[in-house]
Amino acid sequence: MAEVASEVIVARTGRNCQRYEEKFRLVAGCIPYRLKATVENGADNLQDRLEVLMISSPNRQDLIFPKGGWENDETIVEAASREALEEAGVRGIIKEPILGEWKFRSKSRQNSCSSEGTCKGYMFAMEVTEELQCWPEQASHERRWLCTSDAWKICRYDWMREALSSCISFLSEQTLFSSVNLAAEPSSYFFPQQLNLLSTHSADDFFSTVTCYQC
Repeated sequence: MAEVASEVIVARTGRNCQRYEEKFRLVAGCIPYRLKATVENGADNLQDRLEVLMISSPNRQDLIFPKGGWENDETIVEAASREALEEAGVRGIIKEPILGEWKFRSKSRQNSCSSEGTCKGYMFAMEVTEELQCWPEQASHERRWLCTSDAWKICRYDWMREALSSCISFLSEQTLFSSVNLAAEPSSYFFPQQLNLLSTHSADDFFSTVTCYQC
């Protein structure tokens, strides 16, 4: 995975171009991931090799997955990619179809019983190929690579754990770990696309949920 020197990237601000569906603000995000080539215990399964990237949340002591508003002039994939770049400073390959659809409260509306302030979020898995040394929202979001078990414990909300579970299931179906010759890979991480281990699945293979959560 390449680590890229600083470049000038400006984050989008404001909600003038924000997409809405009825009273729901539409949000796109992703679970950035990488696969370790080797693990200490020598295990040959996905969860021992998989690491996901989480970012700190401003003014709160928790970690979240990068996500944000889906705007009118971009596709949902472009929105998820942009949010990963702005908030986490990573670029990569968005894997389709979506991991699922979730509804949750915005931070300012957590104690409200009305439907206003509710977001409808769409999450993807993203294979990370580049990490930037500097990124637009670096002052607000620190990033941290975690194994899936640690990420699961840190997830503040049920929808985040469901998205992580969906991501693990998605990657489990696509990655053939038993056929990988790890000794031939010089990097400490390998990526399924580079090793031609990806297969195609229909959207029906993956679950989605529309339960309303707080975020």
